[in-house]
Formats: sequence, C-alpha cells, structure tokens
Amino acid sequence: MSTYETVLIERHGSVAVVSLNRPDNLNSFNKTLRRDLLLAVREVNDDNSVRVVVVTGVGRVFSAGADLADVPEDALTFRVEDQLNGEYKPVLMEIHEAQKPWISAINGACAGIGSALGMVCDLTVMAEDAFIYQAFAAISLIPDGGATWHLARTLGRKRAYEVIVTGEKICADKCLQWGLCNRVVPADKLLEDSLAWAQEIAGKAPLSLRYAKQALNAAIEESVSDTISGEAKLQHVCMNSEDAQEGVTAFLQKRKPVWQGR
Repeated sequence: MSTYETVLIERHGSVAVVSLNRPDNLNSFNKTLRRDLLLAVREVNDDNSVRVVVVTGVGRVFSAGADLADVPEDALTFRVEDQLNGEYKPVLMEIHEAQKPWISAINGACAGIGSALGMVCDLTVMAEDAFIYQAFAAISLIPDGGATWHLARTLGRKRAYEVIVTGEKICADKCLQWGLCNRVVPADKLLEDSLAWAQEIAGKAPLSLRYAKQALNAAIEESVSDTISGEAKLQHVCMNSEDAQEGVTAFLQKRKPVWQGR
C-alpha cells in the first residue's frame, strides 16, 4: 500500500481501511486531500486481494466538508464547477462504480461534501454521537457532490428539502430510522464493529457482491422491465462462473466455499 500525505490505508486481511487524515482541520477537503483520496480509492479498488473497503476519518470527525481556508491558486479564473467535476466527482464515482462494496464508518460530523462521501458508500455505520449535516444554507450555498441525489432517493423530495433548508444535524438514531445508515454503534467501537461487519461481508461470494451492487445501482434509474433484463444478464454471468460451481459443490459437501472471484 502506498503512503499519502492526508490519507491512511491499512490492511486487515481482505478488508482495507481508508482514513481521511487531516484531524487538525476536521478532515476538511483541501487540494491535497482531494488528490490523495482519489489515488487511495483507485489503489484499493484495483487491488483484487481487497474485497471490502471501509472509509472513515482520523480524530473526532468524519469530515467537516470543504476547507474554506483552501484558497484557489488563481481566484480570478477559478470556477467551482471545474473543481467539483474534476476533483470531487472522480473520487465519488470511483466508489459508486467500484466492483467491491464500500462501507462508510462515520464518526462525529459528516458535513458538506463530506456527507456526499459518506452517503455514496454502499453501507454506512454511524457512531451513536455522529450526525449528517447539510451546512450549505448557512453560507448561501447548495449541497453538492451528489448529496441531493442521495437525500432525495433516501428521504423523498419534501423531507430532503427540509433537511437542506433547515440545516438540521441529523443524529445517528434518526439516520437509522430514515435509512441514511445501516447500523448505529457506540463511538468507541465504531471502527471495531465496522471492521467486523466488513470482514463478514468479505467472506461472501465476490461476484455476488459485485453484481448485486451493479444491479441495484441500475434499478434506481431503470424501469421494472429493464431491471428484469439487466438482472438476467448479470445472473447469466454469475451462474456460469467458477464460484457458482464452487458454491454448489461446497453446499453438497457441507463445507465452507472457497471463493476465487471468477
């Protein structure tokens, strides 16, 4: 695993932990963190020995969002849409389109563009004192990084608009009730419990993890008819795989399957 200035990568067997590492700045995004995180995400996505990834923040918060002190090098020519499309979007899409599941382990504040990172992951574990926060209205901005997409599809349009315009800090328990996270755990056990869940998932069939994610991502946008056809194509790939044969053989032999991811 490579070494980065603002991101840490740790291996725990077939699980990788990617940590935002600017704790003195509340893991807010500056140019270096945007660059490092993209490289780190690509590194673990390209590593076939990694089957599940956990992303979290070092220190007391997941991420406070964009670093407002990170002044563009050329303020006269700076366009925020170039930064969002050119630096943030590649990171978020690398996770969204990854062939392996990503779990966000949210500690403390998960705000601004940091909330987009937390929500783009396939699964989310929150510390009991954590919260998701759309802070934009307070500084006359709007959610970005795909946050409106995630909020609208999870909460519905009216509730999503409410949390955006009111700037409510959505506590972990409410996130669980509303479907913004999967589990809430004690703060001092966040990484431990997230790792245990990740390792459990890493023991599942890699092709099932990959293609179920792909099918769900497509289903959010497609019709029932197109979804059935898309599932059929992916099921054909799975059914003709070595892993499917191994799964049947292991079942008949009453043993644990040995997955190869092919």
